[in-house]
Amino acid sequence: MLSSEKRPARKLARAEERPVSELEAPLSPARIWREMTPEQRLAAAGALWADSESVPQQVEAVQAIARQLHFRPQSVLKLAVEKRARHLAALRTVPEPLASRALVVYHLATQRPMLEAFLDKLGIAHEDGMIAESAKDAPDPSSLREAAAALLGAFPAPDVRVYLMTLVAQDPVTWGPLVPIVSELIQS
Repeated sequence: MLSSEKRPARKLARAEERPVSELEAPLSPARIWREMTPEQRLAAAGALWADSESVPQQVEAVQAIARQLHFRPQSVLKLAVEKRARHLAALRTVPEPLASRALVVYHLATQRPMLEAFLDKLGIAHEDGMIAESAKDAPDPSSLREAAAALLGAFPAPDVRVYLMTLVAQDPVTWGPLVPIVSELIQS
């Protein structure tokens, strides 16, 4: 039977919808990549192409660029390295392993003094900014706050933010307390 009466709309039973805050969303290398500045992504892409140990991730990058440009992978490989780096940097979404490796080589190639300063401030053993295997204890939150504040005094805030968030993504158990510290100290 058809009726001209309006019926109330049926409410679907679903969980309460609310936006996911930045602190609640899972922190991943791909998310950090998306949040990097274009200049940071370009530097990371350049570092990835220059790193001879990143061949599997370079293959992933070629495939991602080829999909984006509607090219064959062989055509992407023929591009100059600088052009491949620009195309990779322009991709806001990349696979997790690619983003993870790009972040590591970016920091080791372009941000080593910052890595060393942070680890020195925390008293964590390292070799040229790479945490030594013997370093096992998680730093306490007050030491993390001091070290993060010291980095902010010496390095650009966007670079500090990317580095600290990369640590959290790589080892949330050890570096998880950095999340509220970064949110408090650095406005993104």
